[in-house]
Amino acid sequence: MIADGRELAIIDVREELIFSQNHLLLARSVPLSRFELKLARLVPRRGTRIVLCDGEDGLAERAAAVLARNRYADVSILAGGVAAWGAAGFELFSGVNVPSKAFGEFVERECHTPGIAADHLERLLRQGADVVVLDSRPFDEYERVSIPGAINVPGAELVLRAREIAPAPGTTVVVNCAGRTRSIIGAQSLINAGLPNKVMALRNGTMGWSLAGFTCDSGKNRRAPDVSDATLAWARQAACGFAQKCGVEAIDLATLQTLHADADRTLYLFDVRDPAEYEAGHLAGAISAPGGQLIQATDQYVGTLGARIVLVDDCEVRATMTASWLRQMGWRDVFVLAAVGKETGWPTPQILEPEAAAATAIDVAALSALSDRDAATIVDLSLSRDYLKGHIPGAWFAIRTRLDRAFKIIPARGTLVLTSEDGALAGMAVAEARELVDIQIRFLAGGNAAWTAAGYRFSAEPLMADEPVDQWRKPYERSGDAKSAMQEYLAWEIDLLPRIERDGSLNFFSLGQ
Repeated sequence: MIADGRELAIIDVREELIFSQNHLLLARSVPLSRFELKLARLVPRRGTRIVLCDGEDGLAERAAAVLARNRYADVSILAGGVAAWGAAGFELFSGVNVPSKAFGEFVERECHTPGIAADHLERLLRQGADVVVLDSRPFDEYERVSIPGAINVPGAELVLRAREIAPAPGTTVVVNCAGRTRSIIGAQSLINAGLPNKVMALRNGTMGWSLAGFTCDSGKNRRAPDVSDATLAWARQAACGFAQKCGVEAIDLATLQTLHADADRTLYLFDVRDPAEYEAGHLAGAISAPGGQLIQATDQYVGTLGARIVLVDDCEVRATMTASWLRQMGWRDVFVLAAVGKETGWPTPQILEPEAAAATAIDVAALSALSDRDAATIVDLSLSRDYLKGHIPGAWFAIRTRLDRAFKIIPARGTLVLTSEDGALAGMAVAEARELVDIQIRFLAGGNAAWTAAGYRFSAEPLMADEPVDQWRKPYERSGDAKSAMQEYLAWEIDLLPRIERDGSLNFFSLGQ
C-alpha cells in the first residue's frame, strides 16, 4: 500500500511519547485520547485509505469505531500492531517528525550546505565581524532562547527578507534554529535562491551554542524589517526561478476550485505566511502553516500520503520556496496560489464526535462553589505541558484513554467534574467516565479557558494521576541532565539518514546549488 502511489494515511493512535519510542516511518501520531480533535484536519477526505496502528492494546479498534460512525469508509487495522511491523523485519523509528528531520540531513549531505561551529561564530561576533545571525524558528521559540544579536526570520521568510537585512554582499549570513533541520534548510534556501552573500548554517543551533559553553539570550524581540519593493522583486524572481526547477506549478483560484471539487483526491490548502498575516485575513478553508514549520514537521500538517497540496502566499516567495522543498521531499502534487482572502480568526479544530449533551455541563461559578465546599473531584484532560503550567486548584491530571488507571489513584468524591483546554474533550469523555465510576459526572463548559476568563486563579501544584506520556518533550524541556539530552537528540538526528535509506519508503531528491 505504501508503494502503490495511491493516497494512504497511516495513523498511530498511541500516546505521543509512546509513539516516539518506536513507530512506522510514515505514520502520523494521532493519539486516541485526542482523536476527534485532530483526525479530521489531518485526514479530511472520508474516502481515504486509512491504516490504524497501536500497541496491540485495543486502541485501534476503538479508533476504527469512531471513524465508522463518521463515515470513513476504507479503514484497516495493522495486524499485530507496531511490534508486528518490526518483527517482520521492517524499520521502526524513534523520535518525532522523522521524515522532515531526515530530509534536513539529506539536504546537508547532498548540497554540502556550509556550516559554522558555535565557537567560530562566537569569535566572529566578539570581534565585531560583518556577520548577521538569522533565527529561522517561529517567534515564540526565538523569544524563549536565542543566539546573542540574532534577528528572528522564520524559515519561509528568509528568502523574502534576508537581502533587506544584509544588503551588502560582503556580509556573512548565519542561519540558526534549535538544532539542525531548520538551520540547514534555511541556509540552503538562501543559497538556492542565489543570495550573493556567504551563507552558513549554525551547526546544532542554540543547542550547539549552549553545549559549547556559551550563554543564550532570552526574551528578545528583534524582528526583520519590512521589505522594500526592490527586495520583493529580487526575492520573487529568485524564488520562482528555483521553484520552477523543482517542478512547482502556479495556479489560479479557478484551478483551486477544480481541485477542491475532485472527490477522489485529498486537497490541503495551507497559508504559509506569518501567523499575524493569516489572522488579518486569509482564504476560506485555508489552514495556517508557516512555511518553515511545514517543512520542519510535515507529518503534523499532512496526514495523507500522495495528497495534493496548495500553498497560499500573496507575495509568492514564501509559498514557492516552501513548495520547492516539499517537491524535493517527494510530494508530487504541490501548487502555489498567489492570493489572500478576507476570512479572519483561527478555525476551530474539527470535532468528529458530537459534543456531550448540555445537560451534563457545569459552569465555572457552580464548579467554584462545589470546590469551596470540597464537594467536587476535578479531573483535567488537558495536555500535560499545559496542565503543568497551571490548572484549576485541586485538579488531577489524567489522560482520557487511560482513565481506568487514573481512577485507581484519584479519591473520587462529590461530583466528578471533567475539564480540558476549552471543554470540548472533557465533554466527549463524560460517557466514558460513567462506565468507570459510579458518581455524578459533569464537564466544565468552556473548560480551563472559561475558568481563567471568569477571573479565577490557577494552581501550579501538580496532582498526577498518570504519567505524562501524552507528549514528547524537546531536549530542553526534559527534566534531568539537559546537556546529555541535547547531545543525545543531536546524535539521533545525525543517525537518521542511513536508517531512512534502509527503510526505502521515502524518495528525496536534491536540486541544491
